[in-house]
Amino acid sequence: MPGQATLESIAASILRCMPEALIFADKDGIIRVWNGGAEKVFGFSANQAIGQSLDLIIPERMRKAHWDGYNQALARGGVKPGRTSMITRSLHKSGEQIYVDMSFEMVRDEQGQMLGSMAVARDATARFTEEKNLRKQLAELTAKPQA
Repeated sequence: MPGQATLESIAASILRCMPEALIFADKDGIIRVWNGGAEKVFGFSANQAIGQSLDLIIPERMRKAHWDGYNQALARGGVKPGRTSMITRSLHKSGEQIYVDMSFEMVRDEQGQMLGSMAVARDATARFTEEKNLRKQLAELTAKPQA
């Protein structure tokens, strides 16, 4: 039908409008998809991110652990069972470390061949900081001697 959107154009529109970051990296950890949500969360434009290593958003001290886990997931054919999402540190374009709530999944083609990994993330810096402060306040309150 003329004027009717195709499934591909609808999917592209959803990806573009999605408020969460959606990142796809190939098996070598090179960013191949970077949506508008990723631009908002991490500060890098798609032009700046696509073609770069995931190291772009991984703090240096966390890179070894990240790549060990990434390579294990590739070898295993998936993420660890039960691991749906996690809050982790990441890098913003400004150089600031942020906290993101991120979920991961391995991506395969129609024939079952591993293509890489996708992540969906949202900025959790404010929530993480607030929860950390509340835990600190609670610890201080429970540590005070009772009169």
